[in-house]
Amino acid sequence: MRNVKRLKRIIYGRTMIVITLLLVQIIILLGVFVWLRKYTVLFYGGFSFISVVVMIAILNEKTDPSFQISWLIPVLVIPIFGSLFYLFVQFQFGTKMIHYKLCQKIRETAVYTKQREEVFERLKKENEELSHLVFYMNRYAGYPIQQNTKVKFFPLGEDKFEEMKIQLKKAKKFIFLEYFIIEHGIMLDSILDILEEKAKEGVEVRFLYDGMCTLALMPYSYPKKIKKKGIQCKMFSPIKPLLSTHQNNRDHRKILVIDGKVAFTGGVNLADEYINQKKRFGHWKDTAIMLTGEAVNNFTIMFLQMWNLDTQKKEEYEKYLFPYQKKVETELGFVLPYGDSPLDKENVGEQVYLDLLQHAKHYVHIMTPYLILDNRMLNALKYAAKSGIEVVIIMPHIPDKKYAYLLARSYYQELLEAGVNIFEYTPGFVHAKEFISDGEKAVVGTINLDFRSLYLHFECAAFLYQNPVIEKMEEDYQYTLQSCQRITIEDCKRYGILKKYTGQVLRIVAPLM
Repeated sequence: MRNVKRLKRIIYGRTMIVITLLLVQIIILLGVFVWLRKYTVLFYGGFSFISVVVMIAILNEKTDPSFQISWLIPVLVIPIFGSLFYLFVQFQFGTKMIHYKLCQKIRETAVYTKQREEVFERLKKENEELSHLVFYMNRYAGYPIQQNTKVKFFPLGEDKFEEMKIQLKKAKKFIFLEYFIIEHGIMLDSILDILEEKAKEGVEVRFLYDGMCTLALMPYSYPKKIKKKGIQCKMFSPIKPLLSTHQNNRDHRKILVIDGKVAFTGGVNLADEYINQKKRFGHWKDTAIMLTGEAVNNFTIMFLQMWNLDTQKKEEYEKYLFPYQKKVETELGFVLPYGDSPLDKENVGEQVYLDLLQHAKHYVHIMTPYLILDNRMLNALKYAAKSGIEVVIIMPHIPDKKYAYLLARSYYQELLEAGVNIFEYTPGFVHAKEFISDGEKAVVGTINLDFRSLYLHFECAAFLYQNPVIEKMEEDYQYTLQSCQRITIEDCKRYGILKKYTGQVLRIVAPLM
């Protein structure tokens, strides 16, 4: 019944208008292209020259070779259209404007994200090798490593949901929420009831969600409805009937900050499948964490940067920040929450994962819903396994996207032959994004092992070092393995030829999907 309602919403709502107008624009562009063919002789030389210039530009671009190949194919096969499309993507005013505004907010908040020297020196004494990553993260990602932070781990979305309700009810000053997907149901409606009650009590509530939800999940006017409840509400980059690449850069982050004291992140969105109240792809395995303490400041700043992208209003950042403690709780280790923007030239999310693989001594255990790898990540996984590191990847057995599963399968045999262990979660779908290494390092967040997360989306995560929660994460990982089936090279050989070929073809265009 719910699917029927969703379909009606798509057909009769704004989604169909958006799709129709986009198709009209594409038809017009194709019409112009056909019209230009009448002047083939006149334009052939000019466009040939442009195509050569574009190919040189692509080959000299500072990006992964996978992207270069994906762009070169359309330019070579259909030179005019491919070249024009590349130029269209490169000269997007909307994307450059968002990047400019974000840089403004980063400069504005820089004073609150400086690395505290005493924390850095303590880390350097513990692990000088790791200090290089932390130096990089502060200089190029803009976030410092913190101490005095307790971390609680949630092995399932429903566990996080119950704790969210408890913490939201405790809010006294403010609540910040930033999510990729929201959909009416038990989870969202329960949270909205609490938010409305808190707003009546005088608590400042800000709610930011990604505009992709307007296509099928939420009406375009939903922020106005929420504002009537006393809740400040915004959509990030709402989908509009306009051909523009900046609409491809989605806010994939999941952040909840309460009073500057508590923060949540992980893979769990505000929809019922994430808490197994709605079955879509079998049992939904997701994970999340809750931070309490100084590291919450990183998420607070992260949220406020994104919230203020569309305004020049001066934010009173100080009143939302957790005060630093003089006493150091060394047993809690170090925590570094960070964000990753697709608009700069730093692939921060990927760099953290690569650093874990490169410096592992015994093992790296991974959970990811998608496995669509660039050359750097593929080689890093293979090299770690070949050098004697135990590399284990848990993938879904029931995929949410068939094409993504075909793509992931195209990497299986190559990884297995290098010594990587691959398991699939037989009860259903794995949506967790986790890296655990040597019992002392871990990452939990929103960053998938695919091109969209690593290159195209706004993402966030928390890097953990020597925090006691890492042990609990590893226990859950081993427990999850008991519900998984091992994938072998023989399994790969038995995989259908058509499926294999489809996956291999999709790998060519994967960076542009």
